[in-house]
Amino acid sequence: MDTILSVDQGTTNTKALLVSDSGVLLARGSAPAGVTFPRPGWVEQDANELWDSVLRAVGECLDASGGTTPTAVAVSSQRESVVAWERSTGVPVGPVLSWQDARANDQCRDLAASGFTETVLRRTGLPLDPMFSAPKMAWLLRDAGFSGRSAAARADIAVGTVDAWLVWNLTGGAVFASEAGNASRTLLFDLATLDWSDDLLDAFGVPREVLPEVRASDAGFGVTADLGVIPAGLPVAAVLADSHAALYQHGCHLPGTAKATYGTGSSVMAPVAGPGDRPVGVATTLAWLTNAPTYAREGNIIASGAALAWMARTLGLADVTLLEKVADTVGDSGGVHFVPAFSGLGAPYWDRTATGILTGVTGGTDRAHLAMAALEAVAHQVADVLDTVEADSAAIDVLHTDGAATANRRLMQLQADLLGRPIRVADAADASALGAATLARRALGQSEADLSTPDGTVVEPRMAAEVRAGRRAEWANAVARSRADVRADNSSSR
Repeated sequence: MDTILSVDQGTTNTKALLVSDSGVLLARGSAPAGVTFPRPGWVEQDANELWDSVLRAVGECLDASGGTTPTAVAVSSQRESVVAWERSTGVPVGPVLSWQDARANDQCRDLAASGFTETVLRRTGLPLDPMFSAPKMAWLLRDAGFSGRSAAARADIAVGTVDAWLVWNLTGGAVFASEAGNASRTLLFDLATLDWSDDLLDAFGVPREVLPEVRASDAGFGVTADLGVIPAGLPVAAVLADSHAALYQHGCHLPGTAKATYGTGSSVMAPVAGPGDRPVGVATTLAWLTNAPTYAREGNIIASGAALAWMARTLGLADVTLLEKVADTVGDSGGVHFVPAFSGLGAPYWDRTATGILTGVTGGTDRAHLAMAALEAVAHQVADVLDTVEADSAAIDVLHTDGAATANRRLMQLQADLLGRPIRVADAADASALGAATLARRALGQSEADLSTPDGTVVEPRMAAEVRAGRRAEWANAVARSRADVRADNSSSR
């Protein structure tokens, strides 16, 4: 039996799945990945720890399989985070700058002031925001003294997104390549030419020679080196960005379909016929590149799972899963709203000046109301993005959902209620790893799972339309306060 070893390297966890040629999950392993916050707005990881988490997760998975040797490897990875390393040694140059990191906000603001926002949006489909890779790449190069190094030392530097770092290590340094969907998240990739843009490289100060080759999602990324837990000579058959892989696995290949992935942040993504006009508030991204490009509209939420984890810690809960139990003791949040703008707000606002706030707190507010407000914050943010996506593309009848937080029944009911439409909760939370495995099977000519009939549990909305409208209006007011709009209005009236 042919099997795919699928590695999903996420922000806080790496998963490894062994998947049969018919799409059956045979074994699973996981390993945590640390995140540090050295300064306000700075979010870092350790590149070696990320790679070590891959090896540990794979080891656990293959041990659980009884020693099965995979046929091939597939990869899905966190996006936008940036790694720099020496080609000659494989030693990282500085920390991994997480997709959550906002230290390059000043560079983005300076480029915006010079009138570069529209150029970036037109070429890349992305807003000019420090969440994306290019300003982080420039920061790492400056911090490493790139311009002051000798020509030979500069030529030895490699900079890429996490997928490029994983492929480099999987192949023992033989392949330096990034998958096209991941490349499209950098602010350096032209959606029309499907290649790095020289104008954008110049604007951000990132030399082309430090960047990886861009390959199609199923083009093949070399073969594995002898890595101990991973046998040598296995083809790395497919690579996808994690959110894109989930979209693929849900069978959302055509306009009118959409999914939301609930991780540390959340991604709400819907395929579109082509790049078209660039709408305000959501990004246009390359979902995957196979025989033809598949484009999608996407809204990126910076803090969803992170918001739940913060609230759980604040309430003294031992585990984030206990939020649901606490929230179940009340019918609603009692008018409390929590806007988790820890490093600003992402889509559809893209406001890095927004601050995290709690509103509506009274003497009667208790921990159950706060727990419920955290769940509602996640559901409201997803609803904000889907409203924006639908304004530009086909109506979405059912939203497909995946990710760890989908195990929270109360959150999924809230999501359906605040959207006012059904959601389909995936049976398996590992949609990203499964999506990469599905594409790898296709690349190898194996049978591909039938994606026309998605699995999962359908959750129907129960909230009355007038109640939903009131809750959404209250949330909008809380977001306005977070963005200082209400405070500004009040100040001007004094």
